Amino acid sequence: MNQAALTAAIKHEAHRLGFALAGVCPAVEPAGLSRFHEWIEAGYAGQMHYLPSRAEAYRHPEHVLDGVRSIVMLAMSYRTEDPAECLPGQGRVSRYAWGIDYHDTIRERLDALAGFLRGLRPEAAARGVIDTVPLLERDFAQLAGLGWIGKNTLVLNKQLGSWFFLAALLTDLELDYDDPHDAAHCGTCTACLDACPTGAFVDAYVLDSRRCISYLTIELREQAPTELRSGIGDWLLGCDICQEVCPWNGRSPRSEDTAFAPASGMNPVELAELFSLSDDQFRQRFRHTPLWRPKRRGILRNAAIVLGNHPAPAALDALIAGLNDTEPLVRGASAWALGHYEQLDARTALEARLEVETDAEVHNEIESATARRQANR
Repeated sequence: MNQAALTAAIKHEAHRLGFALAGVCPAVEPAGLSRFHEWIEAGYAGQMHYLPSRAEAYRHPEHVLDGVRSIVMLAMSYRTEDPAECLPGQGRVSRYAWGIDYHDTIRERLDALAGFLRGLRPEAAARGVIDTVPLLERDFAQLAGLGWIGKNTLVLNKQLGSWFFLAALLTDLELDYDDPHDAAHCGTCTACLDACPTGAFVDAYVLDSRRCISYLTIELREQAPTELRSGIGDWLLGCDICQEVCPWNGRSPRSEDTAFAPASGMNPVELAELFSLSDDQFRQRFRHTPLWRPKRRGILRNAAIVLGNHPAPAALDALIAGLNDTEPLVRGASAWALGHYEQLDARTALEARLEVETDAEVHNEIESATARRQANR
């Protein structure tokens, strides 16, 4: 099998395994490396310390696979159902997180593709990766012809929009390379930049993660800055706003892949019941989903913020339970949320907790919540 035939066979198998796009590029220093380093230096990575700690490893794909010569860039579509209406007491979850952890689904198919390649070339080295290694996937997706990087920093494709995961198969074989996608098709549109409720876009193509709702609900390990909490709106985990307003996503096809369809109770999520889950119960319910990443404490923090942004009287008891949770992060967010409730029970709970609270940050949250309630009377 010659080089062209081998490349075609890999792409054909990738499509058979469920990847919507497959393109091939050389393993070279990514074009956006200097911009990435500038982004790190500006502090836009926030608490994602794993990015600056291995910043130099992004310089070349050889840090992911020794001797790598080619990268097969892949896209797997996850647009299934449309988001259901989210009522007070409920929280929205980003579409990518509706089902089981996408890493598990894609890893299984990447392993199958790597096995297919080794079946054709037993001597070949191959490694499938998703988003956990130092590889600037978006740069290589553009180099492999999959699409262009949009103003919201996501890869866009004319047919799929941006509703897809990126993955890569690295190999030490030389393959036939696709033409790069040199053209951008965002034009003068700024819909994504204008729609962000927390002002996370410093400029077109530049995202300050520290203000991004996805970062605030997933990566941040402490309380969200007070001035950004209202912008989180009803998002329990992640955010799709900059994708939902993108004109290219209005025409993207639906995926029939059941792995990415909403699991029961995920579109949307009933928030009050989350506060009754123990650590073990939370693990059992969410261990193999993206909601596991922020852990119970992070999800309950997010749930409290949503319930503060959109008060639901039926969730009052749940927030009072959160105010007395063992986790200070949960207690602080619940206190902030209770400051938005007019019911006498909210005031009574805040006053009672203030008398016994030993965590300084939570103490401050309770005092601020009490003052806010009094000011709004």
